[in-house]
Amino acid sequence: MKMLYILIITIPMLFFGSIHGYAQPKECPVLSELEKTSIKDKKEVIEALNTLIPKTYGTGLDDFPDMYTKWDVVTAKPFPKTVGNKDDEDYFGMAKTFCGKEIAGKSWLVRLDFPKAPGANLAQGQIFLAKSKEKGWFVWFRYH
Repeated sequence: MKMLYILIITIPMLFFGSIHGYAQPKECPVLSELEKTSIKDKKEVIEALNTLIPKTYGTGLDDFPDMYTKWDVVTAKPFPKTVGNKDDEDYFGMAKTFCGKEIAGKSWLVRLDFPKAPGANLAQGQIFLAKSKEKGWFVWFRYH
């Protein structure tokens, strides 16, 4: 009986274990192209969201065409400033895993709430930002 249980657990893992069930950025930012920023740049980040959110999310879905036209910023801070805040710090770990400690150290977490969205999954957004020396702020990863 114990052997049957092990086979029931193991065989599906062989077939499905290699399927990645998590998101990853298409590509990581180039470290040498990133500008160093600090919490003093928060106002600039908030202003950049007016351009970045429509580019990243669009306006909505067929049934909810204006779902992403209004948002509230829940968190906007450089990743190193997330340490000690469990709700935010996990995203710092993701950023370091995806693109390395140096890229994460020059990036920001922005957590959003979309009040027009129907349901918790669509109402929350998390994006990772960095500032290019030449092109300004950009989103390098969208989690939700």
